[in-house]
Amino acid sequence: MLSVTAIFHSLQLRDPFTIARYTVTQQVTMIVTISDGEVEGYGEATVNPYYNSTVQKMTESIAQVIPIFKDLKENLHPSDLWEQLLQVLPNDFFALCAVDVAYWDYYARKKKRTLRSFWSDSDQTPLSNYTIGIDATSKMKAKILAKPWPLYKIKLGTDQDLAIIEQLRAITDSLFRIDANCAWRLEDVVTLSRKLKQNNVQFIEQPLPADAWEAMRGLKTTSHLPLIADESCQREEDVSRCTEGFHGVNIKLMKCGGITPALRMIEEARSLDLKVMMGCMTESSIGISAIAQLAPLLDYLDADGAMLLKDDVATGINFDDGKIVYANSYGSGATYHAHTYVIE
Repeated sequence: MLSVTAIFHSLQLRDPFTIARYTVTQQVTMIVTISDGEVEGYGEATVNPYYNSTVQKMTESIAQVIPIFKDLKENLHPSDLWEQLLQVLPNDFFALCAVDVAYWDYYARKKKRTLRSFWSDSDQTPLSNYTIGIDATSKMKAKILAKPWPLYKIKLGTDQDLAIIEQLRAITDSLFRIDANCAWRLEDVVTLSRKLKQNNVQFIEQPLPADAWEAMRGLKTTSHLPLIADESCQREEDVSRCTEGFHGVNIKLMKCGGITPALRMIEEARSLDLKVMMGCMTESSIGISAIAQLAPLLDYLDADGAMLLKDDVATGINFDDGKIVYANSYGSGATYHAHTYVIE
């Protein structure tokens, strides 16, 4: 019999982190552990108001899935378990993700394999960016200078976005990615894309609101830079629609419900000639280590979440100048330190 437990932690960030929608100074996250008494697997989901992910909702969801594990068939494949979990949690994909990832991790550790060995035999991975949140330009510059990195994601959504990029470009030659988090106006995007391209920007992530499909269809043919869907691509059913207005999709484990659907989304995106990115939610090394296991399948990677934290509740993968350094252990490679930062 497998046990399922969940602990919530409040993780302090190194610095206030601002995007177009809000500013956070701490991140509440749920760590799920699945155990047979000898082997443990770990998964994670964060509290996120935009996606209606709350402590109460996830607590109730975990209580609902516990009975499934009491009589679980031995060696049941994670993709088969996911279908059972979906029936119980059709409206909580964050909790579904935490459980799915924890079981994948347990399953791999039990079989003494790395997670990535189930879908790839390559350790060739894209570099991960390091994210610079919206702030006074002087502070954004200081963060770049304090963290030399080959690739930065710059959060935008102000009335001074182009000026910000031009000032940041003056202090670094590193490649930029831009994430507007739905905040731009349609009439500004084409001009901004042309000027951003001149400033060594690789692509623009989610320039318009998630439901602005008609506007995005026009932008796909007029933008001077590739457009990557984030808020517009949450679940499996969104991938095909994203071909209308985007050149690629940013798949996040918590949005789609875990590794099992993410693998299907990657396969579908490839079949539709979409670029594939995977992003994070400012989670601990448990979530980041799971994301990194999918990196051999990706074009782009945004897995810096744990680096933005003042303190972590786990250890796992690391980065060397943007390049993943995998832990020398089974499963995701994460080790959970459950005694720290527990919400009472």
